[in-house]
Amino acid sequence: MARIEDSPWAVSVAQVASRAGQSKPIDATFPAPSGIGDEIVGVDEGADVQVVGSFDSIVDGLILSARINAPVHAECTRCLKPIQRDWGVNVTAFFPYEDKSAGKGGSGRNGGKAAEEEVDIVAGEDESEDTYPLLEGGSWADLEALLRDTLVEELPLQPLCKPDCKGLCSQCGIDLNEQPDHRHDVTDIRFAALEGLKARLEGNG
Repeated sequence: MARIEDSPWAVSVAQVASRAGQSKPIDATFPAPSGIGDEIVGVDEGADVQVVGSFDSIVDGLILSARINAPVHAECTRCLKPIQRDWGVNVTAFFPYEDKSAGKGGSGRNGGKAAEEEVDIVAGEDESEDTYPLLEGGSWADLEALLRDTLVEELPLQPLCKPDCKGLCSQCGIDLNEQPDHRHDVTDIRFAALEGLKARLEGNG
């Protein structure tokens, strides 16, 4: 069985978990999790995802406050131009201590608390509802689930090259960002429709 510490998303937090009130900074790069290609737009499997922040130890586990940054390579859904930019989101997640002896009749460090129990905490002004396992007696935090959830939930499914992108002209496909004054009058539109109808009729004849 593979060791937790061999996971590409594992972070050693033993010195934090062993002492309440301690903090440990994190500044690490992880590969984007596999199996997300069909769920999100623009982040390739294995692409570098950076996590910068800190783990803070409390009674029941660790609070991770961090910023996750990932490279986005996509296509603007309005003007179809390629998008290559860094995307980032701030996250707060809770890693509860996991009692390895709870299922074997022991009291463990949590006094027999079930390992799967979720604990809601208040971190600053935001209540964190997402909990992730802190593995191996509090020695390792595996960030794979957090990275996957964050990428799937926070990345835009319809990315735009810029917030005010005007897209393409529905009549002729001209990029309205480059030609903002581009217009079609009613005559042009009707003429184009008639020409299209004529071409279809001739094709059927």
